[in-house]
Amino acid sequence: MATRDKSTLVLIIFILCGLVIGGLIGQLTQGVSWLSWLSYGQTFGLTDPVSLNLGVVQLTFGIMFSINISSIIGIIIAIFIYRKF
Repeated sequence: MATRDKSTLVLIIFILCGLVIGGLIGQLTQGVSWLSWLSYGQTFGLTDPVSLNLGVVQLTFGIMFSINISSIIGIIIAIFIYRKF
């Protein structure tokens, strides 16, 4: 694996960690009145999953994204840490 591939993989891992930790912080601060703005966000994606029945195998496809302010902050912090790393 080339160095460029490894650094791209590390960046993606950092961004995913920032996204997950930011989303968790957004959910935890939802009930706190002065931090509730961190949980403001939007959900988008396939609301009804698409099913493909092939007789023997049934495949169901669906994806939903839920992003909030703290997730965006988490992504920014993750990119900042990656650049310093």
